[in-house]
Formats: sequence, C-alpha cells, structure tokens
Amino acid sequence: MNVVVTAARQVYGLFVEDSRFAAAIVIWLALFAAFSRYAGGAVRGPLLFAGFAAILIVSVRHASR
Repeated sequence: MNVVVTAARQVYGLFVEDSRFAAAIVIWLALFAAFSRYAGGAVRGPLLFAGFAAILIVSVRHASR
C-alpha cells in the first residue's frame, strides 16, 4: 500500500510542479479534438503522438536548463 501512495504522490507532484506541462497537454488535447475531424483516420494517431512527443521534448529541455 505504501508503494501505491508514493506513486500517487509522485504523479500528483509531476502535474503540480510543472503546471505548464499539464496545461500544454490539456491545450493539445482540446486543439486535437477540435481539429481532428479534418484529418484522415490514419493520420490522427500519429498526429496525437507527435503532439505529445513535442510537448515532452520541450518540457524536458526546459527542465534541463
């Protein structure tokens, strides 16, 4: 049980400490939901992944400074 509580605290801390990361994810999901109907079915998955990957790369680069 202690492991679950520790993991939950770390996940919570991830989003509380880096609010820009969490906000970027929410904004990307909203933009994707709004505009994904214009993309073809085979493009949606890779497009969603590319957005998440870009957000993660920018966040890691910012945190490393």
